[in-house]
Amino acid sequence: MSEKTVISIKRLVPALIVGPASWLGPYIVMISLFLPALLQELDEENKVAMLALFAATGSVISAISNMVAGALSDSTYSRFGKRAPWIVLGGLVFMLAMIGASFSEGVNMLLLWWSIGQVALNFMVAPMVAWLDFAADEHKGTASSAYGGLGMALGNNGFNVIGAMFLGQFRMGFIIFGVITFIGVLIATIIVHEPSNLHEKELNQEKKKSHYSFSWDSLRQVFPAWEKGRDYYLALIGKIFLGIGNFAITGYILYIMTDFLKLGDQTQSGIQLVNSTMFFIGVFMGFFAGPIADKFKILKLPIAFSALFLALGAFGLFLCRDMTGVTIYAFCAGIGMGLWNSLDNYLNLKVIPDKDRVGFFLGIYNVGNSIPQAIGPIIAAAAIGLIGFSGVFVISMIFGLLASLCIFAIRSVTR
Repeated sequence: MSEKTVISIKRLVPALIVGPASWLGPYIVMISLFLPALLQELDEENKVAMLALFAATGSVISAISNMVAGALSDSTYSRFGKRAPWIVLGGLVFMLAMIGASFSEGVNMLLLWWSIGQVALNFMVAPMVAWLDFAADEHKGTASSAYGGLGMALGNNGFNVIGAMFLGQFRMGFIIFGVITFIGVLIATIIVHEPSNLHEKELNQEKKKSHYSFSWDSLRQVFPAWEKGRDYYLALIGKIFLGIGNFAITGYILYIMTDFLKLGDQTQSGIQLVNSTMFFIGVFMGFFAGPIADKFKILKLPIAFSALFLALGAFGLFLCRDMTGVTIYAFCAGIGMGLWNSLDNYLNLKVIPDKDRVGFFLGIYNVGNSIPQAIGPIIAAAAIGLIGFSGVFVISMIFGLLASLCIFAIRSVTR
């Protein structure tokens, strides 16, 4: 293993807030507001089916490009480091793709530009999350909190208010938010200021020459056997299970409010309560979860318990079918997702089976974000068809508990 690059936490924290907020915020606005509006303009009759097609296509592209981007950044040598060139290039191509999308006059052209944008997006995401490995060991929890607890919380919840202002000019919105992404990730990259890693190139090439020969065993090293990667796979499975439990409810939150809870005029305030509560608790966790994990050397237990909080929130909403239940869910799910988002990337760094391929394995781990978005609502829809809306909460509780069990089962991180 080459000598590890360490970057000051004072530079990493602001970059790990600005960076993810800059790609996630515009993406959330585009997929939730601008893309549906443009599809309605281009093909109003088939807009629901088209939106599903775009979501499914994006999930497949994300899964593949995330792994490819992580692997490429692992083997990159430049005067700007191994991650920065891909992040900046991804931001530039994403901006150009969104400009192209804004000028689309048909669904096929829009799908092409959207697909290019999804590839570019993941060439920012996979290398950027690998910045966490630049933190000193005693600050990795703080870095993880900055990325997942603060940066992603701002991205998930902080841009929709501004985005809604462009609903009347959504084509211009694609351009403006594409530019925001590029400028934001460029600023974050400048703040991190990765050092040159050209000196590692010759060393690593010699190591590959002396150790590498093709065989089925070497091919299997891409994905290590269960015996070697057990804890990593458990963390990944836990992430997928938690995501399914979360998206089972969030994917149907509007219908839960109207058809299950029958809130009527309180529906909007119920949704606002959930979003605002989860946002503020998530930000709070982002400030404190990582530093506390660093100080007390505790990691596995809060992540495992965070999944239990999500299950508890689903149970509370099922039990109290009114605004009290909404409040219980918002509070418990806010704690659960806030803790998980703040610390799960740190846990993944701890259990990665090959420290020379951090970007690749973090890229695979990021697939745990896209898979639940694709299949969580499908599983929930099947449960609704079988037993009604109560099935949503059963699914959320079961997968929350399974996620917790996966994390508890990890051996290499004891507490």
